[in-house]
Order: sequence, then C-alpha cells, then structure tokens
Amino acid sequence: MKNIRKEILVWIQLVSFVAIWAAVLFFSRTSLKIEWEAIKKLPDVVTIYVLLVLIFTNWAWRLPIFKGWLVPFPDLQGTWKGTLQSTWIDPATSQKIQPKDVMLVIKQTFSNISCVMYTDESNSFSNTAQINQDDDSGIFRLSYNYTNRSKANVRDRSAIHDGAAILKVITEPEKSLEGEYRTSRKTTGDISVKFISKKLSQTNS
Repeated sequence: MKNIRKEILVWIQLVSFVAIWAAVLFFSRTSLKIEWEAIKKLPDVVTIYVLLVLIFTNWAWRLPIFKGWLVPFPDLQGTWKGTLQSTWIDPATSQKIQPKDVMLVIKQTFSNISCVMYTDESNSFSNTAQINQDDDSGIFRLSYNYTNRSKANVRDRSAIHDGAAILKVITEPEKSLEGEYRTSRKTTGDISVKFISKKLSQTNS
C-alpha cells in the first residue's frame, strides 16, 4: 500500500527498537552499555519488537492516535454492497444490460489491502491493490487489478478475464466507493457500493 509516511515510520522503528532494548536491559538489571551482556539480550529484544510490529500492522494502526501523521490512508476493511452497471450493449436488444448487485469485501492491514467482488455469476479476486491520494484535491482512491472467474454454468458467455478498477473513497454523508472498471474483454462500467459491516462476508447473499 502506498502513502505510508516512510520517513516517520523508519524513525519510529529505530527509536522503538532502541527503547525496547533499553527496557529489556533495565528490567534484567543489565548495564546500559554496548557490551557482550547487552548484546546477548538482542534475541529477546527482536522477539518483543516483532510481536509489537504484528500487533500494530494487524490492529493498532486503526487507532485514532495514529491517523494523519503516521497512517494517512482510510480504513476500508469490511463488506460493501451496491451495483455494477456495464456499458456493454446487448447486440440482440441494442440495450444496456440491467445493473448487477455486487458485494465487495475488502481485507486491510497497515501494509496490505486486497479486494474480492461477488456477484450471482462470478467472483473477482484482486492481484494488486493500493490506496492513493490526489495531491491537489486530497481525495483518496482505491485502485486494484483483478482476475474474474465466472461460474461454470455461465462460462460459455462469460469467460475468465482480467480487469482493473479505480474507486473514489467517500466518507460523508456515508461511507461509499464509486468509480469505474475496465476489462481485458474491452468492456467498461461503473461501480457504486456502500459500507455495510466490518464483518468480512464470503458470499453475495
């Protein structure tokens, strides 16, 4: 995921490691000097540091105290529901197809984000995903590339394909994502979903 305050993060990592080392030496009554006894405590320091990193990466980064100065991107994890409107014209009727109900499930940690979209006919799994912020407007956008796997009973008219989506993050008056997608089949369309729950659903029901 992009837009992490990298310079701040590096300094925090360094200071945190040194602080943990100092704390381990203090509580073990070891001299606060760079000598062999202090070096022997490094495995304990590394273990504590890794545990704290895991806690922060998977959970603590969502806390309000970190927002803005360290974590500039929004927390999008959860289940979103809405519609997908393709611009494809049915040659038999010369009309656009009806909007399709979709469910977008976003799983997010401090360093990674993934998206799965469910419809009644297919599932789409992201290969890469990231959140970017416009320099001028400050608007956040979720963009991801995906592979769409249709169900076997519709694969004769809806082959497995790749695609990409760019969705604007809207926080007021309610959390929603709006944007467009394009596919390797040279089709395009619009996506509009609203936030439903923090729970990560697995079926479009």
